[in-house]
Amino acid sequence: MPPATLSSVLRRVRDEGEPQAITTAAPNDPRIVWRERFRTVRAETERRAAPLSPEDQVIQSMPDASPTKWHRAHTTWFLEQFLLVPRLAGYRVFDERFAYLFNSYYVAAGPRHARPRRGLITRPDCEEVEAFREHVDAAVHRLLDTAPDCELADIVRVLEIGLHHEQQHQELLLTDILHAFAQNPIAPDYDAGWRMPLAPPPSSEFADLPSGIHAIGFEGEGYGFDNEGPAHQVLIQPARIARSLVTNGQWLEFMADGGYTTPSLWLSDGWAMVGAEGWNAPGYWQEVDGAWQSLTLGGKRPVDPGAPVTHVSYYEADAFARWAGKHLPTEAEWEVAARAGLLDDAFGKVWQWTGSAYLPYPGYRAADGALGEYNGKFMVNQMVLRGSSHATPAGHARASYRNFFPPPARWQFSGLRLLDYVC
Repeated sequence: MPPATLSSVLRRVRDEGEPQAITTAAPNDPRIVWRERFRTVRAETERRAAPLSPEDQVIQSMPDASPTKWHRAHTTWFLEQFLLVPRLAGYRVFDERFAYLFNSYYVAAGPRHARPRRGLITRPDCEEVEAFREHVDAAVHRLLDTAPDCELADIVRVLEIGLHHEQQHQELLLTDILHAFAQNPIAPDYDAGWRMPLAPPPSSEFADLPSGIHAIGFEGEGYGFDNEGPAHQVLIQPARIARSLVTNGQWLEFMADGGYTTPSLWLSDGWAMVGAEGWNAPGYWQEVDGAWQSLTLGGKRPVDPGAPVTHVSYYEADAFARWAGKHLPTEAEWEVAARAGLLDDAFGKVWQWTGSAYLPYPGYRAADGALGEYNGKFMVNQMVLRGSSHATPAGHARASYRNFFPPPARWQFSGLRLLDYVC
């Protein structure tokens, strides 16, 4: 059976609405359940890589992006390093050199190749990375089959982190290859059949936020990253939040009204980026014969005025909100609104910038050991995005999820919605 195309994967996300936890019809034996979950996530990575040639898979278009081959190998190294080496007796490391090549930022796990130079790792080639993945996959199945019952809970704890970690890289795989294709003079498409998931017509309606004290953060059943907790209480001021995402049509109005040439709309650092980078439109937009086109995963397409604006930085989102006489919601306001069902397209279209800096929640403590480096060490100089995008894997979105990127970043599938405070 041929690999699924990206369009079929995204169609499934669209049809299912907000992604739910990974499920299976397998019996309740936890070993069977986790084998199936593991197989499903690992197969999804390979489906997303399948349309790419070996040459595509080695390209690194900027320091913040990584090659597809590196994503495939890094997620495999993660499982080998944190799950198999300490927990599977007699496990044979596939290649001792790979820990240096495919470690990302886990200082406690040892030295690593410099991030901006990942595109220089032409070897191992894609076939050897595939063999690495098969070696680790077989070992994980062996671990699940043979581990004593008393050890299974700890094994599953680390395996679950590894699967959610891989799902994060599945989205990065697409954002990174799109950025690489944008540097190519022929602007190739990743999947000619790709389409933005269908959405209801945008609305100009604002919904009243339930003001007062609310609990936010992850708690209860299911999975949440450590940065989603502890759950805690916040005070929500009277405000109204836009039901719809900001559209391309609204952004075109912002551009026509001098949005990129009016310094009073911009934070100082943002205005400096406008000048240094020559920003005059969202990322991947290009004006051709007086009409705007955008490079998408399906190649160049005319900009759809009704679609959510995508590939804008925090600086641009903040400037647009200022131009519109509104604000970006805080992450707490966004989460309260999402839980109350006030947001159209909260999930599955674009990540939404908030006005919140990425900081630890009250009482947060990073876990001990190398896995404690996963989120906590990045809690500075970044802004929070909420929701999920059309490239987010099914089962990897929830109201408490905290995505985060530096303010200038716009190669991600990032957009915005507005908020207005009630005076």
